[in-house]
This record gives sequence, structure tokens and C-alpha cells, in this order.
Amino acid sequence: MAVTFSDLHTEGGLKALEAFLAGKSYISGDKFTKDDVRVYAAVHGVPGDSFPNVCKWYNSVSSKLASSFPGKAAGVGVGGAAASAKEIHLKAAPAAAAAGDDDDDDLDLFGDETEEDKKAAEEREKAKSSTKKKESGKSSVLLDVKPWDDETDMKKLEEAVRSIEMPGLFWGASKLVAVGYGIKKLQIMMTIVDDDVSVDTLIDEYLTVEPRNEYIQSCDIAAFNKI
Repeated sequence: MAVTFSDLHTEGGLKALEAFLAGKSYISGDKFTKDDVRVYAAVHGVPGDSFPNVCKWYNSVSSKLASSFPGKAAGVGVGGAAASAKEIHLKAAPAAAAAGDDDDDDLDLFGDETEEDKKAAEEREKAKSSTKKKESGKSSVLLDVKPWDDETDMKKLEEAVRSIEMPGLFWGASKLVAVGYGIKKLQIMMTIVDDDVSVDTLIDEYLTVEPRNEYIQSCDIAAFNKI
């Protein structure tokens, strides 16, 4: 039956391990196994005298690992109240190699995803979602473009209108509509990306200024619908 230890960097976690090790030499009984390596990696430093069973077990595991790695330690400090996943991996990686017994299966210290890992991953996904730019809305607009008089070349007027190009602006169908006294106006459809195109700016700064105002006398919004 699998046994789970948690929060071994806290007093409560060490108390649970202390009780579990009562009458035992190692995690799985009297034999040093990879279970000891896994738990050893999660304990943050040498336990105090308040945990005699854990302390005895910890020193025993340390001596077995030290015999496999006789090189002199240069000294590595670990800060913080709890060992991070990275610190545990650094500590446990050489231990995994030293724990080989009759079973040569690899000890995957990186494969077990803890609740903390899952929570961190979820938070990263939420952050990505919140910072991801939402797709801009679009609108369909019908413009009434009026000429100066009945002598205005309406073909050139329409060419002047359609010559305006900008991101988020798409010209559509058009037609000429009689307004009286031989004068016709141009009705033209356009689709715009709301965040990219301002219709008022399009009229005031593009359609009714030079050189297009040679043909265009005024421009009005006949219909405006969100898509």
C-alpha cells in the first residue's frame, strides 16, 4: 500500500514521519530502497533532536549516499522556509543514482506532479488568458458620399473614396442614388474593425480633405451596425 508524506519541511510533516519511522530502519522496512531517496529529497535539512527516529533515519540515508559520492563537498546553501521543487530535484538527482539495488528501474523524481505544481500551472494559464488580446469587434457601415454638383465625375469620386486604404477597413458594394436636380450621391458599404478604424476620423481627415474634396462635398453615415 502506497504511503504519502506531505509538508516534510514543516514540523507537522516531520511529526508524521517521526511516528511512521517508529520501529523501522527505513521507509519500506529494514532495507534501504528508492522510497528512502524520495522522502529524503523532500526533507529540508537535518532534523532536530525533537525527531530522533527521523534524525537516525536521515543520517543513515546520508551515510549510504555519501559512500557512493566520496568527492569533497564545496558547500551549497539552500534558503527559504521550504525547499522548492528545483532544490529537491538538485538534491535528489545524485541520490537516485546511489539508490540502485536489485531493482534497476529509474526513479522518476520529475514525473510526479504535486498539487502545488498543478496550481502553479493553472495560474500561469489564467495569466495568459487575461493578458491575451481579445478579438476586436467589427461593424458594417453605409456611407452617403455627396458630390458638389451634377457636373462632378461620380466615377472619379468613387475612385477617390476607394483609394483610402488602412488596416481594418474593407470597402464593399456601392451604387448611385438620385437626390434631385440631376445630382446623384454615392452610397457605399464598408466593414471596419472597431479598434482600428474611427468612422468620424475617416470622414474628417480622409474623405472631405484634399485631394478628395475636389469631388466630395460632404459625407454622412446612413447606417451603422455591429457585426
